[in-house]
Amino acid sequence: MKKLSLGLLFIAGFGLTSLAQKIRTESGDLSFLKGQTELNVKYDFSDFQVGGFSSEGDYKKKKIKEYNEKEAGRGDTWEKSWERDKKERFPNKFEELFDKGLTGKIHAAQNNSKATYTLIVKTTFIEPGFNIGVARRNAAVAFEYIFIEGDDESKVMAKLKQPDVPGSQFGGYDYDTGARISESYAKGAKMLAAYMLKSIK
Repeated sequence: MKKLSLGLLFIAGFGLTSLAQKIRTESGDLSFLKGQTELNVKYDFSDFQVGGFSSEGDYKKKKIKEYNEKEAGRGDTWEKSWERDKKERFPNKFEELFDKGLTGKIHAAQNNSKATYTLIVKTTFIEPGFNIGVARRNAAVAFEYIFIEGDDESKVMAKLKQPDVPGSQFGGYDYDTGARISESYAKGAKMLAAYMLKSIK
C-alpha cells in the first residue's frame, strides 16, 4: 500500500509539473508568423525573482557575502560568472535549441536585421537548485515570451507565459549552478519552437 501511495504521488507530481511547463497564450495569437522565415530574438533579465528572494539584487548580495566570507574574492568571482551566464550562456543555450527546434522553417537569432518581428524572452523567475551529491534540487525558470513588431515594444503582437521549466543534466552531474539553469533555457526553447510550429501550420 505504501509503495502504491508513493507511486500515485509520483504520478500526480509528474502530472502537475508537466502542466506547469505548458505554454499558455496571454494575449494575441501567432498567426502573424505564417510565412515568416526570420525572427529577431532579444533577452530581458531586467526584473526577476530568484528562489525565495523577491529580487535578483537581494539574492546576489547574499551569495556574494557568503562566498567572500568563505574565501576573499570568491563572491566577486561568482558575481562575474552569474552576469556572464545571463549575457552569454543562457541566451546561447536558448537560441541554439530554439533555432534547431524550428527545423529551418524560421531562422531565429539575435540582431537579426532581416526579421519583421522580434521575440523578447523575458525571465521572470529562476530557481537555481542545488546538487551536493547526496541531495539535489533541479533548477527551474519561468518565462514570458513577448512578440513585437520590429523593435517597437508598444506594438505587441502576442504574449505567452511558461512557468516552472525544470533544468538538470543527464546523469546528475550538474554541480554547476549555471549548467542546471541553462538546461531550463534549453527545454523552454524546444517547447516554444514546437508550440510555434503547431500554431502556424
